Amino acid sequence: MVVAIAIGTTVLNCAADERNVVPPGKPIDGRYQADWSQAWWQWAASFDYSDSPVADATGAKCHLKQDGAVWFLAGTYGTRRTTRTCTVPRGKYLFFPLINYVVFPRDGETNTCASVRNTARAVTDQPSSLVFDLDGHRTEDLAKHRQWTRDCFDLGALTQPKQSVFPAAANGYYVMLEPLGPGKHVLNFGGVLGNMSQAVTYTLIVE
Repeated sequence: MVVAIAIGTTVLNCAADERNVVPPGKPIDGRYQADWSQAWWQWAASFDYSDSPVADATGAKCHLKQDGAVWFLAGTYGTRRTTRTCTVPRGKYLFFPLINYVVFPRDGETNTCASVRNTARAVTDQPSSLVFDLDGHRTEDLAKHRQWTRDCFDLGALTQPKQSVFPAAANGYYVMLEPLGPGKHVLNFGGVLGNMSQAVTYTLIVE
């Protein structure tokens, strides 16, 4: 399974504004952002396609299986721009991948942890575009937000009924945002990586 998350194609002339962007090395709620990237994948993989926030075209499913201090935002399957509206409780950090990749055994394959980690790293080495803007303010130097899962993990850990998918490894570019103030906010985020690209716009209503 590959989920490439969102390229924002809007051209802006605003100064960079990183006041809401958490530094990539800063832990949140006791977990490093690399660990949050693993948790994001397990969340995304826990849904059937028909119920998945990744497949959702409107944002109506953005609230599903959200828990704790960090709220996950989904990208999309495929390259077509998707526009969503999502209501988020105030006080939540927001975590989402600009573009990312996961490797895991398929069709009876036998993979080692080293092989899936190496493949995930190689695939994500050279993004040709990374984009994130919040309320018209673009953030630059997004390559420093690369995160990779520190150990191999079970991609199916949250599936019901449980389906073990091990070993899995992921790599990609993620942003963690400080909790936003009440009201409406507009996010564009994404990237291009090889033949993968995505475009997502979220209108967030923070209550």
